[in-house]
Amino acid sequence: MNRRRFDAVAWDIDGTLVDSEPLHHRALVAVSAGLGVDLSDLAEQAFRGVHMNDVWRILRPRWPSDIDERHWLDAINDWYVAHRAALIAVEGARETVTSLARRGVPQVCVSNSSRSVVDANLQVLGIDGIVAFSISLDDVSAGKPDPEPYARAAKRLAVKPQRIVAVEDSPSGARSARAAGLFVVGFSPTRSAMDDCDLVIDRLNDIVELLQRLFRAEHVL
Repeated sequence: MNRRRFDAVAWDIDGTLVDSEPLHHRALVAVSAGLGVDLSDLAEQAFRGVHMNDVWRILRPRWPSDIDERHWLDAINDWYVAHRAALIAVEGARETVTSLARRGVPQVCVSNSSRSVVDANLQVLGIDGIVAFSISLDDVSAGKPDPEPYARAAKRLAVKPQRIVAVEDSPSGARSARAAGLFVVGFSPTRSAMDDCDLVIDRLNDIVELLQRLFRAEHVL
């Protein structure tokens, strides 16, 4: 492997740092049921990595005409946040983020979720005071797979995109990071192939070892 120089890590959150997909799915089903729409036929991973604006558009033919998108999305986010205690951190997530922080590695989070959900996730993970900042769906005009979320994170970090390592678990997230010019590490616990990734890992703890090889020499890892 060629030695490269990197300055920061940009983490996806849902599915990468926290096992949030089951709670997202329960929120979607519960709120939709309250509005008279039965989504019990959907697979639990039906919308993995898909931001909610696209979920709305995909499911729009199933809604009664009087259902408003903003009300629907706010209700789903509120349900998710109210039930955030059910969230489970991905194995090694807290330890890896904390370990990199101790070594002086700048870290940010880039998510396709709304601001309230991002904040709830970071709070449950206990890393809200560690990452420099987070980018939510509310902060951009287009979510992943559009490059804007990661491009915005790079600009705010004042770091060239190619000097940032993005860690992603979904195809849409990997495409977003790749299109923005970041070095993309796919997180796949099953070690299945992931497109648009430079490397694939199956344990988050592997990031520290990886960065020992990839980070610039002045970071003593």
